[in-house]
Amino acid sequence: MPADAVLYQAAALCLTYPDDDFVARLPLLREAAPQLREFTDHAAVTPLPELEAHYVQVFDLRNRHSLYLSWWHDGDTRRRGMSLARFKEVYREHGLEFTGEELPDFLPAVLEFTARTGETGLLTGHRDGLERLRTRLGEHGTPYASVLDAVCAALPAARCGVRP
Repeated sequence: MPADAVLYQAAALCLTYPDDDFVARLPLLREAAPQLREFTDHAAVTPLPELEAHYVQVFDLRNRHSLYLSWWHDGDTRRRGMSLARFKEVYREHGLEFTGEELPDFLPAVLEFTARTGETGLLTGHRDGLERLRTRLGEHGTPYASVLDAVCAALPAARCGVRP
């Protein structure tokens, strides 16, 4: 198992829409990934309806905080289709078929892939977008910024010549 696999998996859970299962997992997430304690402590004392409303307000109302990695590189252009195909190709190269309800560049899906395979290339290849998202979440004052802080801190240095 990759060294930061637990962190990546826990971060994936923290960045998905909160529900009863998420709330039930909070004690485990808190213990398994101490890097995420700022967020998990906040989530543990916040009623679920408030967590849900905050998630929608932060992530669903505009692209300023997009959880879709290719959006940060390609925006809403035709190039984005090629980027999404590349994500699927990387999943297949590791024996996985992307069948999620979300697009393959959805950050929680990429974090789960990274946790499972140890392949950090999709994250490091989109480091610029992750850093921009992290900065914007921090400026917005949301506890989700601490999740991106932990993910970005755990990423290895980018390798030259690796395409996202």
